[in-house]
Amino acid sequence: MTIFTSKAISNIPGILQFLDNDAQQGEPCFIGWGMKPSGRRAKNLAEHRGAVPVFLEDGFLRSFGTGDLFPPLSLVVDRYGIYYDCTRPSTLENLLNSDIDLLDGIADDVARAHDLIIKHNLSKYNHAPPLDLAMLRPSDHRRILVVDQTVGDLSISLGGANADTFQQMLDAARIENPGATIYVKTHPEVTSGRKGGHYDALEGDEHTVILRHAINPLSLIHHMDRVYVVSSTMGFEALLAGKSVTCFGMPWYAGWGATDDRLACSRRTKHRSIEQLFAAAYFHYARYLNPTTGELGTIFDGIKWLVRQKETTRQIHGRESRGRLICIGFRRWKQANIAPLFSLLPNLVNFVPSSIAAHALSPRSGDTLLWWGNHPPAGVLELAERSGARTMRMEDGFIRSVGLGSDLIPPLSLVLDEQGIYFDPHTPSRLETILANNDCTLEEIEQARLVRQFVVEHGITKYNMETRKPADWRSEGRDVVLVPGQVEDDASIRFGCSTIQTNDALLAAVRNARPEAFIVYKPHPDVLSGNRRGKLALDQAEKWADHIETKLSVVSCIESSNEVHTMTSLTGFDALLRGKKVVTYGQPFYAGWGLTEDHDRNGMALQRRARKISLDELVAATLLRYPLYWDPVLKGYTNCLATIHRIATKLDTLEQSGDLRKLKPGYVRRQIRKARILTKAWLSQK
Repeated sequence: MTIFTSKAISNIPGILQFLDNDAQQGEPCFIGWGMKPSGRRAKNLAEHRGAVPVFLEDGFLRSFGTGDLFPPLSLVVDRYGIYYDCTRPSTLENLLNSDIDLLDGIADDVARAHDLIIKHNLSKYNHAPPLDLAMLRPSDHRRILVVDQTVGDLSISLGGANADTFQQMLDAARIENPGATIYVKTHPEVTSGRKGGHYDALEGDEHTVILRHAINPLSLIHHMDRVYVVSSTMGFEALLAGKSVTCFGMPWYAGWGATDDRLACSRRTKHRSIEQLFAAAYFHYARYLNPTTGELGTIFDGIKWLVRQKETTRQIHGRESRGRLICIGFRRWKQANIAPLFSLLPNLVNFVPSSIAAHALSPRSGDTLLWWGNHPPAGVLELAERSGARTMRMEDGFIRSVGLGSDLIPPLSLVLDEQGIYFDPHTPSRLETILANNDCTLEEIEQARLVRQFVVEHGITKYNMETRKPADWRSEGRDVVLVPGQVEDDASIRFGCSTIQTNDALLAAVRNARPEAFIVYKPHPDVLSGNRRGKLALDQAEKWADHIETKLSVVSCIESSNEVHTMTSLTGFDALLRGKKVVTYGQPFYAGWGLTEDHDRNGMALQRRARKISLDELVAATLLRYPLYWDPVLKGYTNCLATIHRIATKLDTLEQSGDLRKLKPGYVRRQIRKARILTKAWLSQK
């Protein structure tokens, strides 16, 4: 029986997976947070009931941003104490004091994780930009880093120190390093104004530099010769970076012979190397959530997640993650839906109604002007040319959501393209460039195979809102040809079709090409929903089609067909994933690579696409490399496999409960839902 002493703890995503066997059925288990009030409640309740308390804390590679905004990807679970409390043993201290070979069987993994952390400058929090080298004095003879902490931090008092310790540390750093420049780094929460530090009143001088801005810890540590801390984890990160570290408190990594210690702990009797300390804390003690499966994972799952967050922020905000994203001309509801996908660095994201408003923000080189679709709002290209800002287009990803975008369902994926956009063949898009030039790694090919297999097995497509069951069409043994309808004013048709541009013309062409076939026409879901106009009335379609399908999912239709004939519909891509023959009459992104039979051979894109690729290479580029995927629970960028897992789980739940039908309700219910979302979006902007 698990009893949480704080509602916030019970709401942590994956909390039961983190606890693993620590919350066994039948045994009362009181869960609290470190030595905070909830931890003390857990201790008192456990003592009263004759049970063992369990103390939680953030792991050492926690998340991209701070805990008030981002859930943890790593936690520590301790039945004895907590690692920052030197007044009593903890699971980590007992492990380090034991005779266990901490590197047994994992030495190579420990070395690899160590290298990755240093290579990518990973820390507990990872949202801070790298050090601006202009903050360093080029005339420095030697650089000494003194690390501040927030006033009232429990790791100070439980680490054998107090507020006076910080002045003693600063004095010692100056005395012990004559002629050196002392760099004092304040805590991020002091920088944000949420808390106070111990050096708030300190001013810089000839030999002292105060660093009050948010800075990635390791990017700063790399430029220091020696590091002084009281109990900050930055001290251990400095050890990982090969720096000499002096501790004026008793953090978990002090007392083992790896640091210069000004306090002693009589319980800590072993000598441990930095690699052993790292293995004990980051491998044996900390636990990690696998963001793809939601189950307990490894340190490499956490590292991969954090690297993805940093790489994506660089893609959006530039190499130093300092460029602004200026989103122009987005409707309020669309803004509300996509804003979370840019919330890793929200202070660098601005939504404005027009290029005039964008101009008022004084964009500069390093900033990005972003708009939806292919055509930029008036004046944006001129503004980009004057300012030096880059331009970028946005569209929904190919596996978007459970429900229609036109019904204001938030997306789980987007594509950002600085070259063009995938549905406009007039110019190459980033996707086309990837397909034409980049060779996939063996790992990507295997990942693409797994994604394709999962998509087919679970019937996943772009919107995932229709009933999945076998078709019972009476084709009387004829080949079944599926013709997916499209919204005729859709940009992919306007830009991607040179001859056949309407559903009626497409059906006529298919009937001419396959006169003996059983032709099934499936209108576009946006047209059936009433959200967008389709020019082909269903009675007109009956002139060419043997059956008009309005109920089954597009996946069910594909699986019951022999061929798919389309202008530019994503259904053609879905059919390729399922091994079907695909015939195109336009220039969709998946045509021209040797995987489809293409009729619009005069199309400029098809003339450019001379390379032949495999299906898994197409999948790797289209579903792995090109889109961004968003995890709304973990609040970060994820991968395709994690997204399709989430969609499949939600889809199964909705089907079993009968709620899937609510995604395509009548007109009145749909408008009520839209009004609710729009009201929420409007209130959020006030």
